[in-house]
Amino acid sequence: MAANWMHDYLDGDLGHEEAGALREHLNACRACSIRFDELSRTDSLCTAFPVAKTPPGLESRILNALPKSRRPAAWTGWVRRHPALSAAALFLVVMLSSFVAMWNQDQQLSVAGADLEVLEYQGTTVIVPEGKEVNGDLTITNGSAKVLGSVRGNLTVIDGSVTLASTAHIAGHVQEVDRAIDWAWYKLRSWFGTLAYGS
Repeated sequence: MAANWMHDYLDGDLGHEEAGALREHLNACRACSIRFDELSRTDSLCTAFPVAKTPPGLESRILNALPKSRRPAAWTGWVRRHPALSAAALFLVVMLSSFVAMWNQDQQLSVAGADLEVLEYQGTTVIVPEGKEVNGDLTITNGSAKVLGSVRGNLTVIDGSVTLASTAHIAGHVQEVDRAIDWAWYKLRSWFGTLAYGS
């Protein structure tokens, strides 16, 4: 505590009572008295030197040499003020780009559904022959559907077309998905349908 008081005393920050107590301690303690004399001489030497003056214009030269502060872009402030909306927007961008990537990824004919053995194929055209029946939903991707028989369910054609003959019978809905947005909406409805109904 005496060392702290010594520094405060030399700086002129020590109160009257503490200064009296420090003098009493210095009279009684030889080691502290020697240390106080050394600190006092050091302080006297430091104050004896004249204060050096800076050359004129030094401050402006230093400030001009510093790199200019860059102003952040306006959108970064908006992102900081609206973190939830920013996260939602980023999520939508990522999801949309993944949908578009999946849309363009596979250009091969794909057929999904029940009773696929009754179907006939001509290139990328899937044919439900006359007098034949598909029990359940039929999904055709990257191809066309030509229905001459019956489909007892929904018929979905993604990136293709549907041709229905006069003999065709579709028990469910016929849906053509030929754009990325329609395809994304179809996928989203399918996923929610699977989550909600398990099929």
